[in-house]
Parts: sequence; structure tokens; C-alpha cells
Amino acid sequence: MKTLAEILLWLCEVRSPIGEEQDLCNQLEARLGALGLAQPLRRYGDSLVVPLSRGTGGPHVVLAGHLDVVRTEHDGPARIEGDRLYGAGAADMKSGLALMLDLAFAAKHPALDLTLVFYAREEGPYAENELGVVLEQDRELLRADLAVCLEPSDNKLQLGCSGSVQARVAFAGRTAHSARPWQGENAIHKAHRLLARLSALEPEPIETDGLTYVRVTSATLASGGRARNIIPDLFELNLNHRFGPDSSLPEACQRVKDLVQGEADVEFIDLSPAALPHRHHPLIQALAESGVKAVEPKQAWTDVARFAELGVVAVNFGPGTQSQAHQRNEWTFLPDLEVGQRILSTWLHKISVAS
Repeated sequence: MKTLAEILLWLCEVRSPIGEEQDLCNQLEARLGALGLAQPLRRYGDSLVVPLSRGTGGPHVVLAGHLDVVRTEHDGPARIEGDRLYGAGAADMKSGLALMLDLAFAAKHPALDLTLVFYAREEGPYAENELGVVLEQDRELLRADLAVCLEPSDNKLQLGCSGSVQARVAFAGRTAHSARPWQGENAIHKAHRLLARLSALEPEPIETDGLTYVRVTSATLASGGRARNIIPDLFELNLNHRFGPDSSLPEACQRVKDLVQGEADVEFIDLSPAALPHRHHPLIQALAESGVKAVEPKQAWTDVARFAELGVVAVNFGPGTQSQAHQRNEWTFLPDLEVGQRILSTWLHKISVAS
């Protein structure tokens, strides 16, 4: 593998939908384990920790990327057409993995302590994300000065991240024949007040460290009913509340409860914290000055929050075409790979002890 496009094409040719990352992990382990690493490669499940350099006296930087992709549909195999590369995960986030591998295969590394982390199961629930296992067992990572999650960001530096609360809201009723609805209690109808409040909610801008995140709440799933001629005794909604770094998880959960107003039972099923932007951190400022296309807040959840919970400052930066994440016939813009490579190289050399 030589060019960035060739590396990315190979990555996309190896299937790795969430839960099926083992083959890609095995192949990466074989290729990376054969390199002259500073320490032996470490494997946790279907995740890898790759110590490229140690003992330099420079900062310890972690570059992290997930191996899994969402299960989307594609009308053909991974391929290059013009300046686009099509394939599952081309944007999210095998384009970021391509930069990591390009750095690993380089003949010489910058004079800093550099670690690559390839991990599984990011595209599912927070608790099943294998990065949690990696950070729990590989304590050296917790001494990193900065972690960079190479999520697709169009080569923009995206700081912090929004938190996410997923809540199951259950309305209880009583069954009856639909010809005599007064003999029952319609659980679906009982949701109308909450749905009206949700419809009236406006996106709420929240400023943190000079960056504006947006607080929003949406109903994303609904289920209920037993048959077409039965008054339903149960109706469930999934509420997804997204919040900025100004709020803790308990505060976000209370906000959901306040919205429901006791009209239904609330069960929190997936909780992901937000992360502060750390805009004025010297290593982050150096990256901001290395040619990134923009500096902006991350209006989504990423694993920078998982690093932040453990005391490691982290940011989002990657060459993937962000609008293509999770799309049918996903593609990424190939020229952005070289731009991302140039930004990353400029930054790493800027913060190395040899600069």
C-alpha cells in the first residue's frame, strides 16, 4: 500500500460492519505488528493499541479511530470514480484510519510520543463501545497530553462534543374494542400533550468557550397498539435529547423528566456525556494554526467525551466528507485526504521536540 487512496480503498474492501470488525482487526494486527514499533502492539478484543514512538521527550499524542461502519446499502463494490472513493465507511471513518496507517508506514516519525488506537463498536450504544474497554485496561493512554479522534470533519477542527440522552417514554392505557373506545383508555392519545410540547420546542443555542452548541430534543421512534380494532394499552416514544458541554448527564436527564411532566414513565436507556472544547489548550491552538479549514463546535457525540471523562483532553479532526456519514453509497472526497495528511504532518512536527 502506497498512496492514501490505495490505503483507503483497501480499508473499504475489508468489510467491518459493527460487530464484525475481527477480520479488519486481524489484518491490521498482522501489518502493524510487523513494523518496528517502540513497544509491542497490544490487542483488546477487536481493538489495537499501537505505540509508534516513545522516549522522545515530546508530548504524548493519541490518534484514535473506530474500525466499524454502519450497515448501509451500496450499489457496487468499493471503488474510485474521479475524485471520489465509494465504499462503506469511506467517510466515517476509514478516511481517518487511512491517515493513521499512512503515518504508521512512514519511514520516520515526528519527535514526540505517538500512539495509534484502532477500536471496535463505536457505532452502537455507549456501553458497548470497545474504546471503553481499551481505556480501562491500557492505563498508559490516560497519561496522553492530547487525543485526536479522526472522525469525518472535512478537515475542520471540531472542539468538544454534544452529549446525548436516549429515553424510553411509556404511556399506559387500558384495552377495549375500538367500536366502544369509552370502555378503555387510549395510550396513544395520552401522548398528545407531550408531542405538542416537543413540536413547540425551538433549538436552543448554548455558548461555551466562545463556541455555540445547540440543545435539541426529538422523538425518534414510536410504537404501540395490539391490533387495528383494539384500543391500545401501551404507547412508547424514544426521546433523544442533545445538549452542550454546559450540562452534566444528571442535568440533561432532569430536563427530559421536566418535559414529560409526569405524564408517562421514563426509562433512560443510553447516556453519553458531553465534552468541553478546551479551545485555549496549547496543543489544540497549535493544531488550529496548522491549516485546518475552520474551528467549530462538534454538534454531535463522539469519543472525545469518553477521553474527557478520564481526564484526557481530546478533539475531533479528520479528512472524511462529513455529509456522507451513514449515507447510502457513501463516498469521500479524495483530495481532502492529502489536505488532511498535510495538516496532520504540519501539526505533529510543530509540536515535536525537534521543531
